[in-house]
Amino acid sequence: RMAEVGLRLNPTKTRIVYCKDSNRRGRHPAVMFDFLGYTFRPLPAVNRRTGKMFTSFGPSMSRDQQTRKGREIRRWRMHLRTGRTLTDLAAGINPYVRGWMNYWGHFNKSQMYRLLQRINAYLMRWARKKYKRLRSKKRLQAWWERVIANEPGLFAHWAWVTDCGRSFAGR
Repeated sequence: RMAEVGLRLNPTKTRIVYCKDSNRRGRHPAVMFDFLGYTFRPLPAVNRRTGKMFTSFGPSMSRDQQTRKGREIRRWRMHLRTGRTLTDLAAGINPYVRGWMNYWGHFNKSQMYRLLQRINAYLMRWARKKYKRLRSKKRLQAWWERVIANEPGLFAHWAWVTDCGRSFAGR
């Protein structure tokens, strides 16, 4: 069937994978695979009716893509663009971030939270460099909360994540 439409399998990339979940508990060497930027693997899930935990098999953003997108965020060098306003930064990055959220956010979107928190960390570093009065963590945190309260839709990723995770913006 694939030959009819001009496709063929690559023997080095093709393998059989065991789709392990709560109903299939066997042990096999390959239980996950990457395809189109997703990693399909066993994932913990919660039954919405009963609240019980179980294992499902599904997609989430692949580690390789998380690394690539993290490098891309770093290449933006937002924290060094102190000549720009927050609105300018938002206009520059929102199309990219919105696209990532639309592509990888349909399945296991919490997998993207650390990546989005990283953007917030760079934005906080930008604020510390741009405004000297925000160099204290307390003032920076107050400013950050005020900006999010006043303009909640400024950055696309603020719909999901407004903090910067465990790391605070300093370094």
